[in-house]
Amino acid sequence: MIKTALITGAASGLGYELTLLLAEDDYNLILVDIDAEKLNEVEAKIKQAYECEVDVLVKDLSKPNVAIEIVEAINDVTIDVLVNNAGFGLFGTFNNTEWNRELDMIHVHVITSTHLTKLLLEGMIQRGSGKILNISSLAAFQPGPLMSIYYASKSYLLSFSEAILMSLKILV
Repeated sequence: MIKTALITGAASGLGYELTLLLAEDDYNLILVDIDAEKLNEVEAKIKQAYECEVDVLVKDLSKPNVAIEIVEAINDVTIDVLVNNAGFGLFGTFNNTEWNRELDMIHVHVITSTHLTKLLLEGMIQRGSGKILNISSLAAFQPGPLMSIYYASKSYLLSFSEAILMSLKILV
C-alpha cells in the first residue's frame, strides 16, 4: 500500500531533504511552501527522479486558518506522515524587531503546526498508524538573546510534541 506524506517548508533546506528521503522510500508527496517557483522546481525534480505522485500547495503558513485550507485542499487523501518543517528566524532585540513579522513566526511555528497536528492526528489514531515529525531546533532547549520569539516558539514546538507523545502512550 502506497503511503502519503505531507511536508511543510518543502521547497528548500531540511524540508527539501526530507522530501527526497520520503520520495526515495516510495511515499506519495504533498508539498507545501510559500515559494511557488522553488516548489514547482522541487516537484519537477521529484517527478523526474522518482515514481511517486507529487502534489504542491502554495500556502502562506502565517495566515489564520491555513491548516484548514490545506486539509480541505487534500480532500480525502490519507496522510500517513506529517512533517511540520516550515519556519524562519528573525534577528534582533525584542524591543527593536517588527511585531507583524514576529506574529507571522508564531503562526508558522506554533499555530499552524499545532492546527495541522490537531486536524490530522485523529485519523492516524483511528487507523492505528501514522507519524508526525515536528521540526524544532536546538534553540528549543534554552532561551537565547536576539531571537526571543524564535527560541520561545521552537521551545513550544518541542514541549507540544513531547506532550502529544505522552498522551498517545496513555491511549495505547
